[in-house]
Amino acid sequence: MSYIKLHDRLPNIEHNLQMWVEQCKQQCHGGKVASYIPELAKGNKQALGIVMMDAYGEQCSAGDIQTVFTLQSISKVFSLLLALMDNGEEIVFHKVGMEPTGDSFNSMLKLELVQPGIPFNPLINAGAIAVSSLIQGSSQKHKLERVLQFFRKCAHNDSLQFNEQVYQSELHSADLNRSMAYFLKDNGVLEHSVDDVLDIYFRHCSIDVSVKDLARMGLLLAYNGTDPITGEQLIPKRYVQIAKSFMVTCGMYNASGQFAIQVGLPAKSGVSGGILTLIPGAIGIGVVGPALNSKGNSIAGVELLEKLSNAYDLSMF
Repeated sequence: MSYIKLHDRLPNIEHNLQMWVEQCKQQCHGGKVASYIPELAKGNKQALGIVMMDAYGEQCSAGDIQTVFTLQSISKVFSLLLALMDNGEEIVFHKVGMEPTGDSFNSMLKLELVQPGIPFNPLINAGAIAVSSLIQGSSQKHKLERVLQFFRKCAHNDSLQFNEQVYQSELHSADLNRSMAYFLKDNGVLEHSVDDVLDIYFRHCSIDVSVKDLARMGLLLAYNGTDPITGEQLIPKRYVQIAKSFMVTCGMYNASGQFAIQVGLPAKSGVSGGILTLIPGAIGIGVVGPALNSKGNSIAGVELLEKLSNAYDLSMF
């Protein structure tokens, strides 16, 4: 199959990325590195990097692309895909809804206010905890092994690992997430041990990646679950379509509407500063910039993607 090459689709992209990264780095001083998970406070506030990858594996990059960071909420997209593959849509969406909340990602306000008391969507913390409870395995160890192997396959990187320091930091600063999990357990949303479910959730959030890994994962989503480089269908198209729909409506926390207007691409951010996004049918994109804005998104990363989208008219809308 013939695909459009990155440099044909985006002329002068190397020069432009270098220029935009230098410009957007000026925004880093206006952001704050996440500190509510103590280990994340060690992130480099001044870092900003981007990798773009096309269907031939051709890459274009700029900035601090060697930065290693944990997936955090970006992992929610892939835990959802694994849960859908394990259970199907009916079971998954019996436990979690399909709507944006307009609240912060760690809010539990609507769990009690809005019946039937299930999380509004899989990309808020409560929803991702519910989804994590649906990952199949013969034991806790088997479930964790399946999670890691799935993420490795999606990133085409067998060296991905859980970051033990970040995992432990999340585990010991997780009172709010633990409160949500017990509320979900009381409502019948969680059917397994709260500790076991949270263990899976914290583990997939703590997987170490680079922007190249994000770009490769984004490429898989850009081609609806088929790895265009190997030709292997890793995820059913329908499930990737569901995941990308959530990325558009909920992927950038309660700034998702603004991001859709200003950038217009499916995206998912994490509080370590990562953003995974994609040009449908063309390119996977990974960004990292640990300095966050008030919504929990990379302040420089969002501006960088806005410049990229506007310059090449990439908005899917």
